[in-house]
Amino acid sequence: MSDREFFVLLLCFCLTVTSVKSQGSPQDAFIIQYLERRLSQIEERLNQCEQNTVSITQKTYDLSSEMRGHLSTLNAMRSEVRSHLESIAERVERVERELEYLENKMPAQSDIEMEEALLEQQIKAAELDQLKKRAQIKVENDCNVALSQIKSLKIVKKIGDNAGCWFKDPSDGSAKVYLLSGIRNDTLLEYASLQSFSEKIAVPQVKVVRLPFTWQGTGHVVYNGFLYYHRADTPNQILKVDLSNGTVVDSTLLPGAGRLPVYSLNTNTYLDMAVDELGLWVIHADPEYGGNLVLTKLDKGNLAVEYIWDTQCKSHDAEGAFIICGTLYVVYNTRYGGRSTVQCLYDIHDTIHSAESPVVFFPKRYTSHSSIHYDPGDKQLYAWDDGYQTIYKVETHFSDQVTAE
Repeated sequence: MSDREFFVLLLCFCLTVTSVKSQGSPQDAFIIQYLERRLSQIEERLNQCEQNTVSITQKTYDLSSEMRGHLSTLNAMRSEVRSHLESIAERVERVERELEYLENKMPAQSDIEMEEALLEQQIKAAELDQLKKRAQIKVENDCNVALSQIKSLKIVKKIGDNAGCWFKDPSDGSAKVYLLSGIRNDTLLEYASLQSFSEKIAVPQVKVVRLPFTWQGTGHVVYNGFLYYHRADTPNQILKVDLSNGTVVDSTLLPGAGRLPVYSLNTNTYLDMAVDELGLWVIHADPEYGGNLVLTKLDKGNLAVEYIWDTQCKSHDAEGAFIICGTLYVVYNTRYGGRSTVQCLYDIHDTIHSAESPVVFFPKRYTSHSSIHYDPGDKQLYAWDDGYQTIYKVETHFSDQVTAE
């Protein structure tokens, strides 16, 4: 039934009802009221049906639009997949051509065996060369002792900044003491002896040496009258300065160094140099080796790299290190300061092993070292402890008493 027909029918019904109302009995009036209610209910249902029809129509339209969007996306994806397949087919064809080319150019099995034999000979030659270098270092200096304990300490003086380094020249016949205060400067203080350094007088007898370039960190040493130090504003340059005239006599760039502080508790030191019975060394941390410490042996004359060892000792929570007879001892602490301990070592001769060596404690309970230098002449450690210049006595024993792995 159309809306027009329904409207005509409704009009006729209303006229009829009006006529009945004017002429009918009370019973007829009741029936008319009933019919009016029913008619009202029918109207409500019709309105509801109309609303539902509109809603369904809108939903159908929305669904149709969504389906059209999905179809467009699928068409685009199909085109993309087709393009990828064509590209893959081209690559497969190219690989097949290259494989065919390689098969034609591949050497005979006998040539491969000869190359493998040559490579094996080269590897054996390199290993033999390493063993010769280690043996040469050991023969030049009969040095087979290991650290047993750090026995006692002596606070010599308190001078300068909280961070710094001080040490003696371990050369034979030299009693001079050197001090570099702070983490960046161009000044070196030289004292005639440990006694003159420790004297408490108003005007100490000290020689002030102005260096040609600024130094950085606390990892410097003096050896045979020459100062070896890390030049500031360079990642890995080491300078050798003649202290008799203050001139640079040589320099080198240490391979792989300068990208990470040597010790995480001393963030301003990127190169830590050391002197022991075997000569001149430098320690640095390598981020490509997990932040582990790397030990390098240098020629004290021309600063040439003689050999490099990758150690298993971590730089994390380390505050310093020292070397005794070719064995690296790494000192660990906490960022707030505590009791320093030697928890890792590395022996270039492979006779002492860190896992089998006991932890060595420093005698002072609360310390925070910015530098620790071993003097092979008097067998003592010269440390900088929060501005205090401190000496530790060490006790050693023959390393053949330590069981090897």
